[in-house]
Amino acid sequence: MRGDKFVEILREKLNVLDVTRQTFNQITILVDRNDLPLAVKTLYYDIGGFLCTMIANDERSINKNFALYYVLSIEGGKMNKDDEIDADEKCFITVKTLIPANEPTYPSVTPFVPACVWYEREAYDMFGLVAEGLPDKRRLVLSDDWPENLHPLRKDAMEYTYRPDVYDHRDEPAYDFLRPEGDSVIDVPLGPLHITSDEAGHFRLFCDGDTIVDADYRLFYQHRGMEKLAENRMNYDQMGFLAERVCGICGYAHSIACIEAAENAMGVEVPLRAQALRIVCAEIERFHSNMLNLGLACEVTGNISAFMHIFKIREYSMELAQVVTGGRKTYGNIIIGGLRRDITSDEIKKALVLLDKIDTQITEVWDAVMADKRQVGRWKNVGVLDRQVARDFSPVGPNIRGSGFKRDMRYDHPYGFFKQIEFQVTVEQGGDVLAREAVRYGEIKSAVKTIRQCLELMPNTPINIGENLYQTPFRAEAYAIGYDEAPRGDNFHWIMQGSTQKVYRWRVRAATYANWPSLRYQFRGNTIADAALIVCSLDPCYSCTERVMLTDIKSGKSKILGEKELKAFCQNPKEDITKDIR
Repeated sequence: MRGDKFVEILREKLNVLDVTRQTFNQITILVDRNDLPLAVKTLYYDIGGFLCTMIANDERSINKNFALYYVLSIEGGKMNKDDEIDADEKCFITVKTLIPANEPTYPSVTPFVPACVWYEREAYDMFGLVAEGLPDKRRLVLSDDWPENLHPLRKDAMEYTYRPDVYDHRDEPAYDFLRPEGDSVIDVPLGPLHITSDEAGHFRLFCDGDTIVDADYRLFYQHRGMEKLAENRMNYDQMGFLAERVCGICGYAHSIACIEAAENAMGVEVPLRAQALRIVCAEIERFHSNMLNLGLACEVTGNISAFMHIFKIREYSMELAQVVTGGRKTYGNIIIGGLRRDITSDEIKKALVLLDKIDTQITEVWDAVMADKRQVGRWKNVGVLDRQVARDFSPVGPNIRGSGFKRDMRYDHPYGFFKQIEFQVTVEQGGDVLAREAVRYGEIKSAVKTIRQCLELMPNTPINIGENLYQTPFRAEAYAIGYDEAPRGDNFHWIMQGSTQKVYRWRVRAATYANWPSLRYQFRGNTIADAALIVCSLDPCYSCTERVMLTDIKSGKSKILGEKELKAFCQNPKEDITKDIR
């Protein structure tokens, strides 16, 4: 069985308390919390794994403990051509440890595997689990004035019926940015609101003259409570709709990962036709996401003409989505065990025509962009992600493939219909903005080939398992991961089943979450003028919201403004919009 030999290597180094298998390529090993750093480090550096996600879980009602799950993709370190594991040996190994409820501490893995840093900071915010020896103990997800001992994802957090005291934001504690020493170093703030970004993120650039010496950033300005919402109120099909709202661009990819995590935990086999159509929709999403970033990478450097040409082609991808799903966004189509909507032969013909247009025109525009020496000059040798930094922090998607790593879930762990088709990974060696944009262009071309294969080889099976879903044996407390390769990189969703058709714990790890920690190293040595471009080349997704909540500090009452009210206020800022909440 896959992964057995890696488990034996661990047994030789430490005491493995238990081994369980979730799917053919997903294994969990249980270790004592004191052995946690050695277990993760051995899998990460010695055996050749990359950190996919880490899940903290409140299991006091199950086994009277908290639990941590470090999920690693075992595929080889990939620092050179020979440093890769054979395809039939690649697997996911999860290192699990239990944390006593009366002593919620554990030895930090971050000093041994830097990629763990954000996960362990978040585990404290959300669960109150303290990583002893963690180099960076600042808050990550919650604001600095959040009440102590109130951890939102603990199961007893729902028993809190009060809201924290409303405070004057002018008195909010200042975030402790990690500033390098030196009299000549000056602080240059970028954000929280910035003209090149439609979402809030506070970047602090530390500069010597015009050169960025180091950088730090404060994110998580919005938190929508999706994981808690799913645990309390939603069944699996409703969660599919919620997962699509994690990201406005990669919504379909999140829905696939979420539903496949549930299907893996339940042991559901999806019909081949539904598998193929899921991939078609996911690759359509890759079209408009990658073309969006290509266009913005041109716009940030002043090349508005290229931006407009790329967005003209992007419109074909939206038309393609409408042909395949009935809507310009591929939302609302995934259910447990398959899809809601099939595709007809006429729609397949229309889709192939649109694919030809995309394929031809994106090549013409890319060739024109590459012939522009000024444009290439703005991208080349800017924002370099060093290979060792990439190995240490486990970034994903074009960010790591642009630094020479042949990492892609469609290649390393083929899922769904990818097992039936040919697929090539796009890799570039430069590590800079140019390399990352070249990867995105290559993936647009690759997506054309992938969709064509799926449409040509479309199996004539049902698109869902129908009533057979309710004949699937329910396994309480069973858990599994679901994953896919989104445009920004792989998404990982982890689900533990609770009561029938409900989750006990849902953990979402979006691609950008894995890409943020290494960004500070990409800033170093560049100029202030390139900062916005470097962030753009990451293709970040922060968190989206369409409304604003106002709170009157004196009365403590709140009011939510809708779109019309917010627009009216922006047109007439002198209008008193707080009078209704006093």
